[in-house]
Amino acid sequence: MTIDRKEIFDQIKLLMKKYEKPLVARSDYDSRYELWSEKEIEIGGRKRKDIFFAGLIIQSSYVGFYFMPIYTDTSLKDIFAPELLSAVKGKSCFHIKKLDKKILSQIKSSLDVGFNLYKKRGWV
Repeated sequence: MTIDRKEIFDQIKLLMKKYEKPLVARSDYDSRYELWSEKEIEIGGRKRKDIFFAGLIIQSSYVGFYFMPIYTDTSLKDIFAPELLSAVKGKSCFHIKKLDKKILSQIKSSLDVGFNLYKKRGWV
């Protein structure tokens, strides 16, 4: 069974593009897409000019979905259903090898929750 990584990438990217304003797409290519908040913030006493929100990259056998809000608040893992949690590798990277409506819906929900977390913290 071959997976269409480009189709997976394109569908998730469509969900992410909703956040391009106020977030900024620093990488917007056919195989890589990244969203950043370019607002000056302070985290743990350190001033930052930006913070990574989420990204996508096509790899050889999967699409990497990088979701930084889960790294900044690990309790967000509780919002993920088992289908998406089974794809998590490390703290904030998901290896997406197939895309069905359930996983797509979970990614959409996670983006909403993560964006609202960033807003609440004043990072957007």
